[in-house]
Amino acid sequence: MNHTENESALSKISKDRERTNILKKHEQNLLAYLVQRIPLWMNSDMLTAIGLAGSFVTAASFILASYFHRSLLLFGILGFALNWFGDSLDGRLAYFRNKLRKWYGFSLDFTVDWLTNILIGLGYIVYANGKWELLGFGFVVLYGWAMITALLRYKITDKYTIDSGILGPTEVRIIISLILVFEVIRQGSIIYSGILACVVLFTINIIDSIKLLQIADKRDKEEKESKPSA
Repeated sequence: MNHTENESALSKISKDRERTNILKKHEQNLLAYLVQRIPLWMNSDMLTAIGLAGSFVTAASFILASYFHRSLLLFGILGFALNWFGDSLDGRLAYFRNKLRKWYGFSLDFTVDWLTNILIGLGYIVYANGKWELLGFGFVVLYGWAMITALLRYKITDKYTIDSGILGPTEVRIIISLILVFEVIRQGSIIYSGILACVVLFTINIIDSIKLLQIADKRDKEEKESKPSA
């Protein structure tokens, strides 16, 4: 594949959404490379299924680790890799092949993301002990809050973004994967990592919600000013 082909693929797959995550450039280049190598018989729905299967693998890694050995948490990293592959490429493939189903894809993507959130939270609840199970519930609630904020931002601005500043879904997957590695090395560290993750996510949600309300207020004022006075 030459540079021109990669640039052409990149322009096709990155025109629908604004990205601000720290790994944006490297991730988009990798996706442009991969999207040209997806077999013709594979479609976007199949990639979505692969992404969801990855979420089940991650949830299963928590459950297996709780009953057998915590080293099985490392299978969760494989699950995140599968989830990234399917979730990141399903819509990109549709754009690349000019077979876009915008609202179908958007609805399916959000539904699968929510199921992924639930599966990871449930997996953590099974793995954790006693009161620390609440961290899994907290993660589900806080990530759900972030998803609602993204939907509201899309409704108000007509621009869809899945990132919160320099953090996006890819960075979150990497961070959680590192948390799993640390837990395998030192049992119990996942509790402190989970607390930190929830605090950071809560802080980000507060900041994003304040920004969203400011944007909403600005749009209200603009719409009010644009209406002819009676």
